[in-house]
Amino acid sequence: MAKRLLAALCLAIALSPMATFAEALAAEESPLVAYGARIAGDKARTRIVIDFDRKPDFQVRYIAKPDRIVIDLPATVFGFPATDLVARGLFEDIRYGAIDASSARIVLTTAKPARLVLSDIQPDEGGKGFRLVLDAEMATEAVFAELVKGQVWEQAGPASVTRGERVAVPENTRSGDFVVAIDAGHGGIDAGATGAASKTAEKDITLAFAKILAERLNKEPGIKAFLTRDKDDFLSLSERVTMARQGGANLLVSLHADTLRQANIRGATVYTISDTASDHMAAALAERENLSDEVGGVARTAEPAEVTDILIDLTRRETQAFSIAMAKSVVSSFDGQVGLINNPHRYAGFQVLQAHDVPSVLLELGFLSNKDDEKLLLDEAWRVKVADLLAQAVRRYRAPVVANGG
Repeated sequence: MAKRLLAALCLAIALSPMATFAEALAAEESPLVAYGARIAGDKARTRIVIDFDRKPDFQVRYIAKPDRIVIDLPATVFGFPATDLVARGLFEDIRYGAIDASSARIVLTTAKPARLVLSDIQPDEGGKGFRLVLDAEMATEAVFAELVKGQVWEQAGPASVTRGERVAVPENTRSGDFVVAIDAGHGGIDAGATGAASKTAEKDITLAFAKILAERLNKEPGIKAFLTRDKDDFLSLSERVTMARQGGANLLVSLHADTLRQANIRGATVYTISDTASDHMAAALAERENLSDEVGGVARTAEPAEVTDILIDLTRRETQAFSIAMAKSVVSSFDGQVGLINNPHRYAGFQVLQAHDVPSVLLELGFLSNKDDEKLLLDEAWRVKVADLLAQAVRRYRAPVVANGG
């Protein structure tokens, strides 16, 4: 950082005698601005051009299953309309956004194997900055496989590293405290669902509610809560689970506000993990939520081998029983106070609930596809009310767990 700052300062002085240290510092620390974008081409060749206010550093990587081309950037504000970069040609989906405070990412999901034949930074002829030019062309599966094989994604990708240092466990936590990890779903490049009327992103709703819930739980004697993310950052599903465990959590509550095709369905739902989904809606929801890593451009790692240790298996069964107990406690607290979907406790294979030793529930606060639910999700008084009810649920769940030495 010091060397980069010194270089920026020297460059500023060389270019302008009037440059000041403060100006160099601002240039070094301010994010890039992507102020324009365009895409053209067909299913053989597709070009993407993105305009930046200054020259960006970037890295290109390839990920398989599904096939994606990922462009990593420093912190970037994407200021162009979403309609300027709609997937077409070789690409069936394009996402872009923050990964954390210092990095951003563009994820190009290909309709079929493709490769970049050009990835270049060019100065804007009008002197307005620089252009990132990405020329993609169709490729064979073998060629794409070689591109993936020729890199070490798991170690190199910024979203693949463990961020345990982010776990903000309250400093006054005591050994006997019941610790709750509150996981605000989505974040950064992964915006989640979008409100039908307000167009508010799910990631913003979950984070706002998570902060209220953490504050409320930290007022409960013997209970301490922490957030897996406290800002608009992207976290992989594995990172969320790891952070809960590293934080010594006795319980993980993952918060969401999804959308459904049926706009008339509304109400809160509590999910626990299971290899078999309780119903089609639960299965579909889990499938969508488990795509968060793909949206964020995280490489899929091999599934862990089956655990044969009988002690771990017994722990998993006990954890699942505790998770179900917490789900029932939430439903009991909400009943008659907060709108619930029919059969409010459901289950499916949510990856964020996979810790074998941390009881975990996923709470759908409501559905952004329903305008009535959306109004409530954006209402501060409603959020506080729900946080109070959840605190009651945690307190009720905690009592027998603590009594039994859990």
